[in-house]
This record gives sequence, structure tokens and C-alpha cells, in this order.
Amino acid sequence: MPLGEHLRELRRRLLWAALGLLVGAVAGWFLYDPVFDAMAQPLRGLEDRGQNAAINFGTIGSAFDMKMKISVFIGVFVSSPWWIGQIWAFLAPGLTRKEKLYALSFVGTGALLFLAGGALAWFVLPNAVHVLTAFTPDSALNLMDARTYFSFFMRVILVFGAAFLLPLVMVGMNFLGLVTGRSLLRGWRWAVLLAFTFTAFANPLPDAWSMIAMALPICGLYFAAIGVALLHDRRKARRLARENAELDAALRSTPPPSDSR
Repeated sequence: MPLGEHLRELRRRLLWAALGLLVGAVAGWFLYDPVFDAMAQPLRGLEDRGQNAAINFGTIGSAFDMKMKISVFIGVFVSSPWWIGQIWAFLAPGLTRKEKLYALSFVGTGALLFLAGGALAWFVLPNAVHVLTAFTPDSALNLMDARTYFSFFMRVILVFGAAFLLPLVMVGMNFLGLVTGRSLLRGWRWAVLLAFTFTAFANPLPDAWSMIAMALPICGLYFAAIGVALLHDRRKARRLARENAELDAALRSTPPPSDSR
């Protein structure tokens, strides 16, 4: 495709992805109440240890604004197979028919990985709330600003969901021929360092054990992606060797042109 065609295709895919997010946000609007209650549940758990906690909506429109944000947040997860599929559809014109079938499996895997990353963060966040609010004096009240609390909650979940998509990006780059499995393997030390550095900043808990627990799945996915890339490179090398052997055999079996003189 010419560059202009690529840009028009990218714009079209972004519009379709945005439409999917809009539909997901509409669904999120109706799921707002149970999701809001689930996010606020860690604060209610503080009452079990004798602490008072409440969520504060500081302005008249902040409750509506928060419902809009949480609806979009839900829509990102509900529509994740759709917008991940649009990313692969943008790459699909450059793929063969067999590789397009791989892309379909990537879409399903990507949605599962995105949800798994968000689920891991969701699992850690209640403990983070309990640990961080434990420093509140007994005479004080944990009056949480709704915008600050829910933005923190959603940001951590989205960041870890996106982090779990990185191995899928690695495999996609390998299938497109942009990087080999061996080159990915050579950079494993930097990848592990970056994974632990990322979780050190993104992890809401101050202890090292939770950082390690969140970094290990990311490292595991990285090495799993390397394994898939190496297997793909090996199959590709065998296919090329077979095609070259068939070509050499065909050339040897072709009789030389006769001399017309």
C-alpha cells in the first residue's frame, strides 16, 4: 500500500475501535452500580478493624463525572476483543491467509491477557488500600475523594492490563518478521530489569514481596513469548530449507538448453 492508503486504513481502524469503545461504555453505564460497589468494597472492609472510611463527592457534578469515567473504564474491558481485533485487522493486509488465522488467535489471546493483567491488579488493590490506610490515626477519618480514589484504582488496573499485552506484541513482531526469537532472548536481562522496575513504580503496595509477585507473571509471559517466537523461527527455517531443496531439485532435473548450432 502507498503511505496515504496506510494512513486512511489506520484512521478507519481507529474509528471502528472508538465505536466499539463507545458501545462498551454504554454497556458500562448499566454495569456502573455493581462495579462501583466492588471498587468501594476495600473501604468498607476498614470498618472491620475499627476505622471509619467514606467516599466524598466534592462537587455537584462529580458523581456524574465519575459515572462517565467508570463507564468508559468498563467499556475498555468489555470491548477489548474488538479494539484488539482492529489493531490486528490493520496489520492483516500485510499477512498471508495462514497468518491471518494466527491473527484471530492473537485477538482472543490478547483479550485474555488484558483481562488477566487487570485481574491481577484488582487482586492486589484491596490489600493496598488496607495497608496504606493502616497509617491513619485512630482519631482521624479516611474521607476519600472519589475522583482520586477511583482514578487510582482504574489507572493501576489499566496499566497492568496493558503490560500483559506486551508479550503478544513481541510475538506479533516476530510473526511479521520484524524481530527474531534469538534477538528477544538476548535481551532477557534488560527485560527482567524493566519488568521489576515497572512493578516497583506501578505497584501500589510499599513492600518488595508484592512487587515480586506482580513482576514474575510479566517475566513468565516474556519468556513464553520468546518460546513461541523460537518455535515459529524454527518452523520458518525448516520451510525455507524445504523450499530451497525443492527448487534445487527442480533446477537439477531441468535439461540444459540444446545448442541450436
